[in-house]
Amino acid sequence: MIIGVLGPEGSYSDKAAHLWLTQERIFSSLSKDMSIKYCDDIIDTFDSVVTNTSDIGIVPVENSIEGSVGVTLDLLMEHDIRIIGEVVVPIEHCLLSKGKLENIRVILSHPQALGQCRQFIKDHFPHAEIRTTGSTSHAAKLATEFEEMAAIASRESATMYGLNVLLCNIQDCNSNHTRFIVFRKKHEDDDLAWKTINGSAAKPADTAKSDRPHRTSIIVYLDRDRPGALYDLLGEFASRKVNLTRIESRPSKRILGDYVFYIDFAGNISDTIIKDALNSILPKAGMMKVLGSYEMM
Repeated sequence: MIIGVLGPEGSYSDKAAHLWLTQERIFSSLSKDMSIKYCDDIIDTFDSVVTNTSDIGIVPVENSIEGSVGVTLDLLMEHDIRIIGEVVVPIEHCLLSKGKLENIRVILSHPQALGQCRQFIKDHFPHAEIRTTGSTSHAAKLATEFEEMAAIASRESATMYGLNVLLCNIQDCNSNHTRFIVFRKKHEDDDLAWKTINGSAAKPADTAKSDRPHRTSIIVYLDRDRPGALYDLLGEFASRKVNLTRIESRPSKRILGDYVFYIDFAGNISDTIIKDALNSILPKAGMMKVLGSYEMM
């Protein structure tokens, strides 16, 4: 099995993949014969799964400081994929360089990492040139070229690329975590778990129940703009006491002020109460896309 992640080696996505593999080897019977495919960016990671060059993709979806990763949300809408898992990675950003602290003139990192260290950069390097890179590990790799360059990346990246760790824990909030989703290409029968067929419903392997709690993710578009439309939709969850764990709007890219809603909630699409809620929501929405049910971490 090939797992596509944001590269190069040493990225937080790489760390997420290894953490997920460790968890899955404990809780399931997945094959140990796996390899990591390093992609240039999140778009390439999705493309590798859609074009079957990777069996599974792992990408960041939200961070406790900077919030959602917009490109990931957009690609979840654009592609027919199925989320099958998640992994939460604690993020400890370090300032890495070949040179010394007083030599730093340029700071490199992924936009999310730069955002998570915004105040640190302002306080300690107000005149430094800031350059964005495709990933934190890519920043570390580039920082090996000149002593006046520093990367914001993980401690593991320092070891991997032969850099000095100048400062540790430089993120603006100590409690810094990123949630990654694990996804595969969508199968033809993926939606049978909640669509009723002749009074019964199939249960694909990905939705098989376990003792661990599940999360379900959906995308909803309300094409009829009227007062209370979103309230009515969310009421289907409230009336069934289904706990929403996340709701977020994202531009539909059609016209200004038009949005799609990303909703996460506790429960499995094979549960009767969840199937009931989804079937009740369907006629109230212009579009509903079920991204999948998966074990919560």
